[in-house]
Amino acid sequence: MAAKDHDTRLKKRKQVSGGTKPETHHSSTSKKPKLVGSKPTNPRNNDSSKPFKRPKPAGPDNAEKTTPLSKKELRVRAKELAEARKKKRKRYYNLEHELAHLWEKMRSRDISKEDRYKLVSEALEKMKGKIPEIASSHVSSRVLQTCVKYCTKAERDAKKKKADGDAKKRKAEKDAVFEELKPHFLTLSRSAYGVHLVKKMLDNASKQQLAEFISSLHGHVASLLRHMVGSVVVEHAYQLGNATQKQELLVELYSTELQLFKDLVLKKEGRLVDIISKLDLQKSSVLKHMTSVIQPILEKGIVDHSILHRVLIEYFTIAEEFSATDVIKQLSGPLLVRMIHTRDGSRVGMLCVKHGSAKERKKIIKGMKGHIRNIASDQCGSMVLVSLVSVVDDTKLITKVVINELQEHLKDLVFDKDGRRPLLQLLHPNCSRYLTPYDLASLSLSIPSLSNKVESDIPSEGMETETNDPDESTQLVDGGKKDPSIRRQELLVKSGLAERLVDVCIASAGELLRSNFGKEVMYEVATGGADGILHPTLDDKLNELYEAIATLVAEPKSEEPKEEHLLENFHSSRTIRRLILDCPAFASTLWNKALKGKCELWAQGHSCRVVSAFLASSDSKVNKLAKKELQPLIDAGTLKVPETREAIGTKE
Repeated sequence: MAAKDHDTRLKKRKQVSGGTKPETHHSSTSKKPKLVGSKPTNPRNNDSSKPFKRPKPAGPDNAEKTTPLSKKELRVRAKELAEARKKKRKRYYNLEHELAHLWEKMRSRDISKEDRYKLVSEALEKMKGKIPEIASSHVSSRVLQTCVKYCTKAERDAKKKKADGDAKKRKAEKDAVFEELKPHFLTLSRSAYGVHLVKKMLDNASKQQLAEFISSLHGHVASLLRHMVGSVVVEHAYQLGNATQKQELLVELYSTELQLFKDLVLKKEGRLVDIISKLDLQKSSVLKHMTSVIQPILEKGIVDHSILHRVLIEYFTIAEEFSATDVIKQLSGPLLVRMIHTRDGSRVGMLCVKHGSAKERKKIIKGMKGHIRNIASDQCGSMVLVSLVSVVDDTKLITKVVINELQEHLKDLVFDKDGRRPLLQLLHPNCSRYLTPYDLASLSLSIPSLSNKVESDIPSEGMETETNDPDESTQLVDGGKKDPSIRRQELLVKSGLAERLVDVCIASAGELLRSNFGKEVMYEVATGGADGILHPTLDDKLNELYEAIATLVAEPKSEEPKEEHLLENFHSSRTIRRLILDCPAFASTLWNKALKGKCELWAQGHSCRVVSAFLASSDSKVNKLAKKELQPLIDAGTLKVPETREAIGTKE
């Protein structure tokens, strides 16, 4: 009986599993056991490892589809599909296609002005009423830029030819584009392609249009400066604007009150401190607002623009100690290198160097690695290097990063107007002959809140924010314990820079003396630098330099020279005269090797100033050398001698 019951159960199970009853979607979660031999009827439950094969439709066309296409046919088909997708996605695709063809023609150099203006008018007519919608496209944006550019040129050409009708027509076309885009400038300013159109519109805008655009930025300056693309537009408007318009953009970043009531600030109040005192604003609220504006910009690294550099300078004038220190920490490093190309950015860099800690100064110097050549050749960036060699106590790091890279490009830098500044600063610190009053004021600039801290730390130095003594300013910006003369000795002499500099002067003596900028480096090196810093270490090298100059001066005077003789050249003759007056060793070498017995030949022209300098020298030995030969020339009236040395200096 038990065996029969077991067989009956097996038959029932087989009937249930092999039945035709369809499974529901809950069959996968059923608790009933499944037999191994059962076959699922649902195709979705088949083995997933087998690839799905789509059934091939029967018919004669199937044979054609299976034939492989050539590469050319595949490219054509892919292009057609891409065109179809673009037409669906872009509303004005056909219009942009037409404009692209017109653009290729109008920007060609071989086309006449009349034909170009016709193409511009045709393109503007096609875009009329649709400009705001297509201005963000990378094709249409370029077409519009070209149209605005040539509309302005056509207007100028018509005015020159006194064709008032054509000039008005071109102006009307350009103004129509401006008016159509006017409500959409803020949107376009944030567009990757629209921003270029906005800049082109500003470049060709009238004074009234520029004023309208700057007014449209009211309330949006801070948000645009935080935008990677929009900040470019604000900077462009700031550069094009006059003093009043620049102030209008700046005050929005100072305070919410000034943002709401922009008419409170006049052009006269340029500095933030003056604005706060006149309008009786709360310094804490201004500082809080400026911090909320500046911090996001610094965090995003958008630090290339001069408007931000100006804001930072004003921020430092009112910032508390911890606020200023926090900004200096954020700027220390490669970020600062991107700022020092402007006047205000250079000042920010000098303040960071002056008030930064040793760790922050180290970051700043390492951030400049590999960029020293470009920084030194920049008018503003070179002043940051001047500040570095005047302030930083870590001379080993300065030598490794700054001095060694300067030596690699030394020959180019000595001839460069700005590149020679760090070298001259080491040879003759804070000399008003090489640094302008603005540069000297920048070196002595300081942050008020941090200056008080330095004063309390170093009471013996008597820290002040401003000074008229250039030599004193080096000590004021020092901020360290090392003596400035020791720092100079380590950076200039012990680093090998001075020896390399003398070698360059020997090799290029003639070029340097004839150069308007190189002659100053030659003079400072030949005289041994301020306080005789090159003596006695490099006396032998300096004697070689004197011999090299004397050899060039001793060359005979030819009638048709390839270049002017050193004694007849304007720059070289005056530099040699200064060296005779200030360097007796050079004067003796020059007289004995080049001028002895030849004074009559050089008694006229620029060279007479060189010869007469021997008698004007304060050194008695130099006077005795030349007096015997020069006195007959003076008596005969051939040679004129200046009354005093001061008289010579005033005429130079």
